[in-house]
Amino acid sequence: MSSDSPAGVPERPPALRSARSALAPSPIPPRRGTPTGLAHFNGVPAEAAEALLLTCCGSLRWARRVAAHRPYPDLDALLAACDEAGYDLSPTDMHEALSRETSAGLHPGAPQAAHTALAAAHAAYESRFGHAFVICLDKYGPHEHLDQLLAGIRSRLSHEPDEERSVSADEMRALARSRVARAMAGRP
Repeated sequence: MSSDSPAGVPERPPALRSARSALAPSPIPPRRGTPTGLAHFNGVPAEAAEALLLTCCGSLRWARRVAAHRPYPDLDALLAACDEAGYDLSPTDMHEALSRETSAGLHPGAPQAAHTALAAAHAAYESRFGHAFVICLDKYGPHEHLDQLLAGIRSRLSHEPDEERSVSADEMRALARSRVARAMAGRP
């Protein structure tokens, strides 16, 4: 289980930490005075747009495709393009995206039993499926995240690999969509 952040991406707030996994973490937060939002995203060079998108989904093909279709008239159009690009990912592209995810961790002050349970669950999942467990927890409150993580891992460990690939792809698309929406809102 890793809590290392990619270069340039600050640590998450102390609740559940996730460099790029279950909590739909934000892409690189804006600096003071830096324009944010869709208009800014539409106007930056392709490389900058792709870099931001790669913090939302680790597939280079996905990021290039979404960036290439700029400008977007509104957030809904951008999110629809993210969904469409996500559905068109090949198994190799999805593997690339999933391989760039890291397992969610807990704040260091959480009870040791919680750290142990989550680490064991992540290890079992990664051993079985070969990639980090991904789940979008947007519909849950922060106090429910640990329970949902553990229940999700436990439930999905019973999946056959093909079924889990499909579920992971769905969760990755939901995470990407959430991360992009947060990035455009300039929120962590």
